[in-house]
Amino acid sequence: MAAAVLVHLVVAVAHGMAHTGAQVPLSQAQNLFVLIVILAGPLVGLALTWPAVRLGSSIVAATMTGAFVFGLVNHFIVASPDHVSHVNPQWQPLFATTAALLAVTEALAAVLAIRVAREKGAS
Repeated sequence: MAAAVLVHLVVAVAHGMAHTGAQVPLSQAQNLFVLIVILAGPLVGLALTWPAVRLGSSIVAATMTGAFVFGLVNHFIVASPDHVSHVNPQWQPLFATTAALLAVTEALAAVLAIRVAREKGAS
């Protein structure tokens, strides 16, 4: 779970660079969601796993699930400047690759975090 959260952070930073380069704007609400749920939330949850495994892993699961849904909708479903097919062609390969990798790491981290929370809840 920790590795998935940390890889997700690296991919999220790369995706942010693609957003900047491609000049894909986010609303203030979207920026807050990205900062709180996608970037900070999983790291806070991971840090909390040391003193409280079940609580920390539950936070990782919730934030990664939220991040997954947000990315899936904005990058692959809703037609908007944030959709992978609408990005500046020069930035599209990096943007689309990092969007897909975000989805994979978010789903993986969420599943692993749910598993950890359930195991610690049964103890």
